[in-house]
Amino acid sequence: MGKTNQQYDSVISGCRDIFIKKASDYGTAWRVLRTISIVDQIFIKAQRIRTIQEKGEQKVSDGISGEFKGIVNYAVIGLIQLELPSDAPEELAIAEVARLYDEKVNAAKNLMQDKNHDYGEAWRSMSQESFVDLILMKLQRIRQILNNDGKTLISEGIDANYNDILNYAVFALILM
Repeated sequence: MGKTNQQYDSVISGCRDIFIKKASDYGTAWRVLRTISIVDQIFIKAQRIRTIQEKGEQKVSDGISGEFKGIVNYAVIGLIQLELPSDAPEELAIAEVARLYDEKVNAAKNLMQDKNHDYGEAWRSMSQESFVDLILMKLQRIRQILNNDGKTLISEGIDANYNDILNYAVFALILM
């Protein structure tokens, strides 16, 4: 598990660096995004990866790893947006953004550690294609939850799906 934790932290460090630099460049413009818009941003990235996988080629230079990093960061945005009250300011200080990012990633990492304990790191035997398909499935679940006015009968909520999406993208990046 020590190796996994180290690899996880390394991937997150790269994603976090991008996130904080973009927040420095653009501020927290992402604060205007509603849940469905965040879902659509993740969908675009996951769909692009799937298309590249199926066609075996790409025409835009941005690579698959960059798309997985974007998925990680949009999942974090989704988790932050779910938590912030509606009257929270649109513009957040970089220190606050970093704190929120770390809080959400630490919760996702704790979930990963618990699941790795129970599943024996089965993800290490999975394909990149499976991670993309699972991410797309989780997005469909979030869409359905939104269609149900955010309510579920017995299923996990939107936050659990974002956490799984984040972790699937990290796993894909580790295996790359």
